[in-house]
Amino acid sequence: MDELQEKYKVIIVDDEPIILRSLKAAIPWNDLQMEIVGEARNGELALRLIEDTSPHIVISDIRMPVIDGITLMKEVLSKNPKLVFIFISGYGEFEYAREALRQGAFDYLLKPIDHDELVEMLNRARTKLDEQKQNDQLIHSVQMLSLLARERLFAEITLGNARPLEHLKWLENSELESGYFMAVVQLDDYSTLSNQWSVEEKRLWLFAIRNIVEEWILEHGVLTVFPFHNGEWILLFPGSLSASRRELGEHLIAGIKRYSKQSCSVGISRTTQGIDQLSTVYPLAAKALYQRFYSGLAGVFIDEEISFPSSKEVKYPKELETALIESIRTLNRDRMWSLFDELALFIESQAVPKDMAERLLVEMIVVLYRNYEYLNINSDWSLHGLLSKMHNLGTLNEVISALKEEFGVRLEQGNKPVNREDTRSAIEKAKRYIESNYHKDLSIEEVAELADLSISHFCTLYKQITGYTFLEYVTHCRMERAKYILQSSNVKVYQIAPLVGYQDPRYFTQVFKKASGQTPTEYREEHTKQIH
Repeated sequence: MDELQEKYKVIIVDDEPIILRSLKAAIPWNDLQMEIVGEARNGELALRLIEDTSPHIVISDIRMPVIDGITLMKEVLSKNPKLVFIFISGYGEFEYAREALRQGAFDYLLKPIDHDELVEMLNRARTKLDEQKQNDQLIHSVQMLSLLARERLFAEITLGNARPLEHLKWLENSELESGYFMAVVQLDDYSTLSNQWSVEEKRLWLFAIRNIVEEWILEHGVLTVFPFHNGEWILLFPGSLSASRRELGEHLIAGIKRYSKQSCSVGISRTTQGIDQLSTVYPLAAKALYQRFYSGLAGVFIDEEISFPSSKEVKYPKELETALIESIRTLNRDRMWSLFDELALFIESQAVPKDMAERLLVEMIVVLYRNYEYLNINSDWSLHGLLSKMHNLGTLNEVISALKEEFGVRLEQGNKPVNREDTRSAIEKAKRYIESNYHKDLSIEEVAELADLSISHFCTLYKQITGYTFLEYVTHCRMERAKYILQSSNVKVYQIAPLVGYQDPRYFTQVFKKASGQTPTEYREEHTKQIH
């Protein structure tokens, strides 16, 4: 059955029965990997036949009763421009044949038909169709390109890693070039809830978000969505919707509340342009999001609507922030403590009110916390709890002392030698989970959380320890199970696909052939023979 599906379908249209019989008998259709699926005596019948059989090639007389060949071709190509038309014409119809070529015909033959010439023409047509199929498969692969790859790409760029852009010039003219704004969505008290949830409950949270986003794609034109940090998602909206940012955020919060029964908040950035600006607008949206700790209520926080309560301008100490980040990445506690002292002196020198000083500190804390999270050394540390603690302290010295303690403790954790056995145990746990759940729609964030690792750290360790990437191992498990089913049962190929995690049987066949070098049917025939 698979072989028949791989053959190109041909119909023949001519009002002379002798030509129809000749073409059917004289051409080695099977050798050409083609099959005749129908014939018609005039253009009107041919039109119906094409609609019924969806052929790849039409061989047609150029002059026919009812509807002539060129009219037939124009009608059909308007719906399926990839269809190959080969015309047969008499010597007196040469100009008519040239017109057919101008209108989109593949080629034409003069009567009497030279069968060798037609075979050569059909070989060229098959080459063209093969190239079209490869292009279609490539486009399909790009479209089906794992959602994970797209999400990780955007996440890397949002983190400020520009390396993906060097190899993805095709993104320069993407929808992000026309202007967009970012919404950062975070479940309230995610850190606390995450410690209480089972893997399945976390999976339900991810599933609920995806469901809501799918509705948004239909209703509001969301450009893309991807998970970022734990409990946090990023949505990108077209800039044309910027006037409705608050309404969009409120609608999103209501949807998440309705589907997941959990409350969340949304931070929204200003409008920008270009994929390289993701790392610029993310801190704006994230800082806006964390204003909820001062409002005391979950809600929508928009970057441009947030301002200090004083007219006094305070320059943000970017140099101190950069130095503090460097001290975290180098695990240098003494340097970090010294820089916190410098931060205290800077705030004192500005003589700003307490609420303004707190807002400046919040910006700094959010940035530093994110760097800890990226290094995967804050697994049991709640940003909500940290900011709440800072907010309840009475003096700047108390705040700075608390920051030294909080960040210092985590820095010491990062200095501890990595327990390779614990790491290997976590990866083995993830591996066993994949082997038991490969038939489901597994996500990398789900498995990384199971291993208690950040996504980037999980990807690196999984490849180092198993020799596979996450996707490669999921595919490996699926293919091994498919081979077992093919060898040991008579289950049809299209029924096997959903059993091993593929909803599209054709896509399953493509993946199987790429992995094994054979179609599922070929594999079954060969291995069944070996068994018997």
